[in-house]
Amino acid sequence: MSAVYITRVAKYLPNSPISNDEMEDFLGRVDEKASKARRLILRNNGIKNRYYALDKSGRATHSNADLTSLAIEKLFNDEFTAHDVEVLSCGTSTPDHLLPSHAAMVHGLLGNRSVELNSSSGVCCSGMNALKYGYLSVKSGNSENAICTGSERVSTWMQANKFEREIENLKELNEQPIVAFKKDFLRWMLSDGAAAFLLENRRRGEISLKIEWMEAFSYAHQLEACMYAGGDKLVDGTLKPWSDYTAEEWLEQSVFALKQDVKILDKNILEKGVESMKAAMEKHSIGPDDVDYLLPHVSSHYFIDGLYQKFSEAGIAIEKHKWFTNLANVGNVGSASIYLMLEELMNAGNLKKGERILLSVPESGRFSYAYAYLTVC
Repeated sequence: MSAVYITRVAKYLPNSPISNDEMEDFLGRVDEKASKARRLILRNNGIKNRYYALDKSGRATHSNADLTSLAIEKLFNDEFTAHDVEVLSCGTSTPDHLLPSHAAMVHGLLGNRSVELNSSSGVCCSGMNALKYGYLSVKSGNSENAICTGSERVSTWMQANKFEREIENLKELNEQPIVAFKKDFLRWMLSDGAAAFLLENRRRGEISLKIEWMEAFSYAHQLEACMYAGGDKLVDGTLKPWSDYTAEEWLEQSVFALKQDVKILDKNILEKGVESMKAAMEKHSIGPDDVDYLLPHVSSHYFIDGLYQKFSEAGIAIEKHKWFTNLANVGNVGSASIYLMLEELMNAGNLKKGERILLSVPESGRFSYAYAYLTVC
């Protein structure tokens, strides 16, 4: 088996940062009214700025594939060019199309040469799944390198005009014309952007990150869906797929909107996160003292104190001064968030050889978790 190193990291964040007070200027106001939930949600999540691939007229400035390819292109120079790529593995929650695959669309924009493709779907873990595909390809000797990405373009899903027909339908039924909290909640949580890693079977440059191991866990056998799109949840907790609705219902019920069951989220996200992280650490015989940086993907600062408390109760608490997150400055970019954190940490120039980094990514889709353990070398 080959050693696998992250040798280069890059990101692409579209346009200028958008403050909390500017969000509705870009996303619009549902029923021409300011959201009552917005300020409460923003106060809890701690996000100050985010990025949208939109202009103020609501017109998209980039596709998801655009964002991803622009991040990838920053990895290239005279030593490693687009024509050297062997594997392209892309993860996202918000592909531009049902098909072709996201990776195929990105490859089309790169226009380099024939490569092996992988597209990982899901929610936040899709970026880590894309990373693991590239990691296993290089580790097994199937390839000498792989480019792995996480990206999202969610802003266009959150625009007010996507909910207009639902609001009209509620008015016709003489019901309160307010978008359900499970949908409105996510309008103030998510952001756009992309980041990319170059994986190789040898070190490159002053600093490389050796991937020691990766682990993933799913609790879908125990828990119902929490975050979903392209369908809706029935009384028994099952999901009715979009293809079983009429075209009229797609609009009347905002079937394609992103939704999150907050009650299920609060009840399970931390508990299963601690359970899975403890299992990963015990499997590889590491403890809190074996981690110099913890990069936790959290959707909101609301969860940080609770997560630390539960880590402490489980005996795996990593001291908070070792935690690194950039959520406040770039927002929650889903599958790209862990890439963006590592990109910022690696390019800041403060890492020292021998330090160990633990990546931790939960996803609330149906409660999946992914981890990676890296050594600076």
